[in-house]
Amino acid sequence: MSGLFQVPWSDYQSDLLDALGRTVSYTVVSFVGAVLLGLAVALLRISKARPLRVLAAVYTEIFKNIPLLAIIFLTYFGLASAGLRLDVFTAGCLSLVVFYAAYLSEIFRSAISGVHAGQTEAGEALGLGRVGIFVHVVLPQAVRQALPGTNTMLVDLLKSTSLLVTVSAAELMSEGRLITSATFRALEVYLVISAVYFALCYPLSQLLLLLERKVRAGVPLSPWRRRRVRAARALLAVDLGVGLTAELKQKETAA
Repeated sequence: MSGLFQVPWSDYQSDLLDALGRTVSYTVVSFVGAVLLGLAVALLRISKARPLRVLAAVYTEIFKNIPLLAIIFLTYFGLASAGLRLDVFTAGCLSLVVFYAAYLSEIFRSAISGVHAGQTEAGEALGLGRVGIFVHVVLPQAVRQALPGTNTMLVDLLKSTSLLVTVSAAELMSEGRLITSATFRALEVYLVISAVYFALCYPLSQLLLLLERKVRAGVPLSPWRRRRVRAARALLAVDLGVGLTAELKQKETAA
C-alpha cells in the first residue's frame, strides 16, 4: 500500500476538471430531456385515445428491457452505419434520454393517476379548463408523489454516464482510462475516479432527500408560491385580529 499513490495527479488536474464538467453536462442535459420526454409519454399513457396509449406502452416496454449499453452502441455506431452520424455528446445524451424517459414515464404516470379524481372535479367546479386543472391542481400533487423515484433516477443517471466510456465521451471514466494507459496504475486511478463519483452522488442524493422532505412538509419551493403563502398568512392574521377585537368589545359591552 505504501506505493499506491504514485500517479502525478497535478499533471492531470485540468483534464480531470474538464472531464468532470463533461460528466455534469451529460447529466444535466440528459435529465432535462428525459423528464420532458417522460412526461410526454406518461400523458400519452393516460390518454383516452387507445392508439396513443399503445404507442406509449410499446416505447416504454422496449426501452425498459434493453440494456443502456446496447442503446449507446445503437445510437453511436448503429446510426452511423445507417448514414446518420452523431457526435459523441449528442449520441450520449440521446441514449440516456430515451433510456431514462421510459422509467420516468412510469413514475410520472403512477403519480398522475394517484391524484384523486375529486381534485379534477373540484377544478372543474372552479371553472378551470383541462390545461388549468392539470397545471394548477393535478401536477403540483403529482410532483410530490413522483419526487422520490425521480430523485433516484437522477442519481442513477449520473452514475450511468460512466458507460459512455465505451464511445470515448471524454467524461470521468474515459479520462480515468487514459490516465491508466499512461501510468499503468489502474488500482489507484480507478479508486480516485470512484471517489470522485461518490463525491458527486452522495451530496446530490442528500440534497434531493432534503428537497423531498420539504415538499412533503408542504414548504413552497417557488418564489411565487412563497409570496402567495405569506399573503395568505397576513390576511389570516388580519382576520384573526379583527375577530379577537370584536370578541373583546362584545365582552366589554356585556360587562
